[in-house]
Amino acid sequence: MQGSKRIAVVLFQLGGPDSQAAVEPFLYNLFCDPDIINFPGSFLARKPLAKLISTTRSKKVREHYAEIGGGSPIRRLTEEQAGALEAELSRHLDARCVVAMRYWHPNTEEAIAKLAREPFDELVLLPLYPQYSFATTGSSLKEWNRLYKPNTPVHLIDRFYDHPDYIAAIVERINTALCELPRRDEVQLVFSAHGLPLALVQKGDPYPKHIAETVELVRELGAWPNRHVLCYQSKVGPQKWLEPSLTGAIEKMIRSGVKRMLIVPIAFLTDHIETLHEINIEAREQAHALGVTDFHMMPALNDSPLLIRAMADLVLRSVGMRSGVASTVS
Repeated sequence: MQGSKRIAVVLFQLGGPDSQAAVEPFLYNLFCDPDIINFPGSFLARKPLAKLISTTRSKKVREHYAEIGGGSPIRRLTEEQAGALEAELSRHLDARCVVAMRYWHPNTEEAIAKLAREPFDELVLLPLYPQYSFATTGSSLKEWNRLYKPNTPVHLIDRFYDHPDYIAAIVERINTALCELPRRDEVQLVFSAHGLPLALVQKGDPYPKHIAETVELVRELGAWPNRHVLCYQSKVGPQKWLEPSLTGAIEKMIRSGVKRMLIVPIAFLTDHIETLHEINIEAREQAHALGVTDFHMMPALNDSPLLIRAMADLVLRSVGMRSGVASTVS
């Protein structure tokens, strides 16, 4: 092991309700975020509006979580990623990884409390959103900076949408999914990313550009002959969001004669409600009702060794240690 300094790594994620009882307070926390609810005068209306939305939507959302086991697996999967990253980093330095969820436990305050119990020499902030957005990375870092005042060097990795091992991890997952399908060259690849309000894009949010670049790099490395489409999901509220939507893309493909498709959750590092329910249940039901014969979903990267290697490379480079893989560290 090189050197004696101890590194702390904070992994940021959105989080998700871990039980039926947690659904409504999770939704309240989500919609209290000014990066989610933002309009003229919203600072006055945000909390009452968040209370209204969380109350009215909680019954339906609880039903969705009940269909995937009662709660979100995102905490378990993220903590598994943290453990795998810590093990990988241990080959090079003394590191500890903690998880900070934006809207549920373990939240930012809990992560800071964990860090306070053990001394460290340098801190690395690694949001688990490969493509930067004001609503994800930006929001998590705002909350962190509001609560934490550093007294040690801090290194920030705020995007890694083009890291070679991250791209290779997605390609590996797609290849594994395609290899299980007959006549796989005929399967349409549907890259589905979490949506974003156009208002944020108009303010300069780079998220859609990063998503498009990730998809292009994945396609270049995969070199599949399959047709493909990029779409967005998880729209909330009446404002305009990035298009085409996942549901709209499925309808258009079916009208053009597509009967077989593989949905690739391109911007999700872990499986959670957006993949397990919105894609694997809702979109599947929609596609089958419209005549699709083969509907498949690629699992999220979760504990992919290539993903963990990418994360370790990012951390090592951020603290000045070369690990042999090119990366994009901000």
